[in-house]
Amino acid sequence: MQGTIQGSGWIEVICGSMFSGKSEELIRRVKRARIARQQVIAIKPSLDVRFSTNDVVSHGGDKIECLPVCDSREAEAAIPADAQVVAFDEAQFFDPGIVDLCVGLADAGVRVIVAGLDCDFRGEPFGPMPELLARAEYVSKLQAICVKCGNPATRTQRIINGRPASYSDPQVLIGASEAYEARCRRCHEVPDRPRPHATGGD
Repeated sequence: MQGTIQGSGWIEVICGSMFSGKSEELIRRVKRARIARQQVIAIKPSLDVRFSTNDVVSHGGDKIECLPVCDSREAEAAIPADAQVVAFDEAQFFDPGIVDLCVGLADAGVRVIVAGLDCDFRGEPFGPMPELLARAEYVSKLQAICVKCGNPATRTQRIINGRPASYSDPQVLIGASEAYEARCRRCHEVPDRPRPHATGGD
C-alpha cells in the first residue's frame, strides 16, 4: 500500500455465524461502491476455495471477483495506491497483521470492509476478529436461523460423520453445509468443552 487517500477512512466489520449472510452483505457493499465509481479491491485468504478460487461467493450464489492472498503482507503489497475501498472476506483466517493493515488503511483515508466469523465452532473468539471488532467504527452482527429450533442463530456447529465435533478438534476446517450448521446458543453442542470457572463469593 502506498500513497494517501483524501477524505476520512474507517473500518466496518460484518460478523456472525456461518449462513448468516456475511459474504452476501460484503458483496452488496462492494457492488454499491463500484456503482459509485470508487476504486475497489476485494481480497480473501487463498485457503478459502469452497466455491471459487478468485471470487467471493455467498451461499446464495452471488459473487464478486477478488484477489486470493496467503497472508496480510501479500494483501498489503497487492492493494493499489489509488484504492478507495478495500474489502476483506473470511478475515478470521488472516494472521494478526491484518489488524494493523486495516488500521493503516483507515488512517490513510480508505473505507475498509471486513467480513468474518467472530466465533469458531467452539463458540470462542476467532483469530484477529475480536481486535478488528474493537478497532472498527461500524459493526454489523448478523444472525442465521437455528436448524434445530428455528430461533436466531449466533453459533456455528461443526458436524463430523453426523455428530458434533469435539472441543479438541482443529480450529480450522474449510467447509460449507456438508460440515457446518447454524445453531442458537441453546442448541449449540461442543462435546468435551471445558467447564467455565465459577466466580462469585463463598
